[in-house]
Amino acid sequence: MKIQILQEKLKKGLNIIERISSKSLTLPILNNILISSEKNFLKLTATDLEIGINWWVLAKIEKEGKITIPSRLFSNFINLLPNKKINLEVQNNNLILTCENYKTQINGLPAEEFPLIPKITESENIYFEAPSFCRGLSQLVDIAVLSTARPEISGIYFLFQKDFITVAATDSFRLGETKIPFKNSSLKKEYSLILPQKTIKEIINIFGEKTGEIKMFFSPNQVMFEYPMEETPHPQTQIISRLIEGEYPNYQEIIPKKFTTQLILNRTEFLNQVKTASLFSGKINEVKIKISPTEKKALIFSRSPDLGEYQSSIPGKIKGEPVEISFNHRFLLDGLSNIKSSEVILELNGDSGPGVVKPVGDDSYIYVVMPIKAS
Repeated sequence: MKIQILQEKLKKGLNIIERISSKSLTLPILNNILISSEKNFLKLTATDLEIGINWWVLAKIEKEGKITIPSRLFSNFINLLPNKKINLEVQNNNLILTCENYKTQINGLPAEEFPLIPKITESENIYFEAPSFCRGLSQLVDIAVLSTARPEISGIYFLFQKDFITVAATDSFRLGETKIPFKNSSLKKEYSLILPQKTIKEIINIFGEKTGEIKMFFSPNQVMFEYPMEETPHPQTQIISRLIEGEYPNYQEIIPKKFTTQLILNRTEFLNQVKTASLFSGKINEVKIKISPTEKKALIFSRSPDLGEYQSSIPGKIKGEPVEISFNHRFLLDGLSNIKSSEVILELNGDSGPGVVKPVGDDSYIYVVMPIKAS
C-alpha cells in the first residue's frame, strides 16, 4: 500500500473512528484500526464487536493494500504533525509514514486478523434529516441504563411506522418518548428494534453537527447508518451496530391517559427553581412540590439536615386538585432540560402516581417520571 493524503483529512477521520477502538486484553487486535485503499479512497475501520465504523476519504492511491495499526498511537502521532502532505507505505506489516521533516515506522498486524464488519446491502432503508434525528435521540439517550437483569432497557427502543419513528427509553424510574419524522422510505412493514445506548451516543457524536440526510439500512441482526460525502455519492461514514435481543416493555401502559392536576409553568423559571432547590435536597435528591389551584402557584421546597432548607414559589395556570408530591430532582431536571418551549406542562395523578412533563405546543415529546413516595 502506498498513499498520499493531507494531514487535516486523515486527522478528521481518526477523530471519528478511534473512539470505539476498545482496550481489550483478550483481543488486542481491537485496539487497532484497519487502514485500506479502495480505488481512489483511503478507508479507515474500527470496531469493538458491538459497533463498527467505516470512514472514507478521497486520496492519491499509488498502490493498493491494507494493514492494521494501534489506533491511539497513530491518532496521537497524526495530531502532532503539520497540515502537510503525508505519505503512507506498508512494508512487511509495518507502516512507514513521512511528512515534511517527520518520519516514523509503526509496527502493525496483518489485515487478515482484523474482525470482519458485517455488510448490509440491498436491504430496506429510510432517510432522516440529520439535525432532527440527532436532536430527538439526544432527548432520550441518557435515560437508558445498563442492566444485566433486563438487557432490553439498556438500549433505546425504535418503532418504525408509516411516516415517523416512535423512539423510547426507560430506566424503570422515568420514561421518555419522542416522535421523529422520516422520508423516502422503502419499508414494506412496521419494524421495531432495540439499539444499544453506546450506538446512539456515537450517532449523536458523529452526525450531530451534520446538515444533510442520514440513510438507515435494516437487516435481521444489525442496522447501518450512512452519511455521504459532499463531493460524491460515495459514503463518507457508516456506523454498523448489532441489535439488543429481547422484547421491550409495553411502556405505553405506564403513560397516564388522564390527570387530576395540571400545571402550565414558565420552563426557564421552573428549571432554575428546581436547580436551586437541588442544593438542599439531601441524600435522596428529594425536591417537594406543593400545588395550590386556588392560589395559582406551586411551592417548591427542599430540606437537608446538614445544610438547611429552601423554599420558593412559581405562578402558573393550574387546574384540578391540590396535591403535594416529591421527585428526584435529577430526574425532573433531565426532563425539563430536554424541552425547548417557553412553557412546560406538568400533569399529576395524586402524590403517588407518575408525573408527565411535556412542552406546550409540541406533542412529539413526552417525559414520565415516578415520584418519591412518602414513607
